[in-house]
Amino acid sequence: MYKIVKKEKMAHDSIYLNEIEAPQIAKKAKPGQFVILIVDEQGERVPLTMADVNKEKGTITIIYMIVGKSTKTFSNLEVGDGYKDVVGPLGEPTHIEKKGTIVCVGGGTGTAVLHPITRGMYEAGNNVISIIGARSKDYIILEDAMKKVSHEVRICTDDGSKGRHGFVTEELKDILETQDVAEVVAIGPVPMMKFVSLLTKEYNVPTTVSLNPIMIDGTGMCGGCRVTIGGKTKFACVDGPEFDGHQVDYDSLIRRLGAYKVEEEHSENCMHDMCNEE
Repeated sequence: MYKIVKKEKMAHDSIYLNEIEAPQIAKKAKPGQFVILIVDEQGERVPLTMADVNKEKGTITIIYMIVGKSTKTFSNLEVGDGYKDVVGPLGEPTHIEKKGTIVCVGGGTGTAVLHPITRGMYEAGNNVISIIGARSKDYIILEDAMKKVSHEVRICTDDGSKGRHGFVTEELKDILETQDVAEVVAIGPVPMMKFVSLLTKEYNVPTTVSLNPIMIDGTGMCGGCRVTIGGKTKFACVDGPEFDGHQVDYDSLIRRLGAYKVEEEHSENCMHDMCNEE
């Protein structure tokens, strides 16, 4: 059993953090990688990208939004309870090096995935500007944590309840027009990543996104997580989850996610739990 050593309600009534004992995974995990969790014998396989890793304590941290039965079960677990199985680290880690000014853009629970990547970019000596977007102030997560690993943090909310009233693309455009940006890393709902990539392509700024397709086995065997990158089929679990944002066929990804809707809700078997963010 992979025991929970910390549980925290992050935002609203639907976003939770679990810190889990997993020393072998923590030893090898790098920013951008994910794990697959099974809560019990009847549980489904739920892939989530790690929000943090503590190699000294031997723990990994996941942050998730309640969107259905499995994540509701996750939220009912308390400290001392555990997951039957946790598999990882899976996927290719983020390529991190000193480049200059890096803009890290997180939307919804995507900020959890972005956090270790932002920290890696910061520790590599880059000038890091972070943009956190959410539907309202009640859904903003990890603001303080992001401030510790960024030179500047900007907030955007759809309803204007905190920070800029508007989308992250508006804030990003202001930065692109006034600063020399070496790279943008964007993680969040697919439409957000799509429009960030369209914007950065206009400015010829390299852009990395982390994709969230339906995923089952995490080894490339099932083919459920296939995505189209530069006209070629790739598998997010083994080739990704990160890809060149300018090469992603977002429309086909959106159609695939939509095909798995049940009663107007996406399946929980989506990378990062982010396909459920509007």
